[in-house]
Amino acid sequence: MADGAAQPNGTDVVDKMTVEVAEMALDAKEATTDEPTGKPAEAGVEANGAAAKPVSTAAFREQFKAFSKFGDTKSDGKHLTLSQSDKWMKQAKVIDKKITTTDTGIHFKKLKSMKLTIEDYNKFLDDLAKTKKVELEEIKNKMANCGAPGVHNSTPGKAAETVARLTDTSKYTGSHKQRFDEAGKGKGIAGRKDLVDQSGYVSGYGHKNTYDKTH
Repeated sequence: MADGAAQPNGTDVVDKMTVEVAEMALDAKEATTDEPTGKPAEAGVEANGAAAKPVSTAAFREQFKAFSKFGDTKSDGKHLTLSQSDKWMKQAKVIDKKITTTDTGIHFKKLKSMKLTIEDYNKFLDDLAKTKKVELEEIKNKMANCGAPGVHNSTPGKAAETVARLTDTSKYTGSHKQRFDEAGKGKGIAGRKDLVDQSGYVSGYGHKNTYDKTH
């Protein structure tokens, strides 16, 4: 050219575009960065990197209603007492060594009411979780999925087997064996005492009550 200025070649154009793309990517990353921690803010991810299980609001509300009526037939299902709350949290295994009934009592009474609505109850749980350094979502998940009031995950199989073994009369020995007949039916007092035969027959006579049948 007449002015002698060097024209940009193809390589210079590519390098400039690469720089611009990198800068745009960096700006986008900074926009999605959580400022206090400096870490990307990702929805649904807990601090330890594990995916947070979403709480079913409907299930939690149904549990609240069920436990608010537990032991109180006159309850409208809209208010929960401390006693009902403790039963719910015990069944959900929220009350343990870390969270005790003393803790729940202290935080429940902060709301200055004998019965809490679900809105106030959520405040109670939030305050409790923060104080005890427990994930609120973890608490509510346990409470939403602990089953109907009074239902416990027990294993009655072993107990049933033990009862069946202890009541099997065919395995009885000694004096206990004499208390039942071959069908396992109790003989009553005849199985506990030697009763005197007052029929008039000689003891050991084998033809008792056969005379009228043969004559």
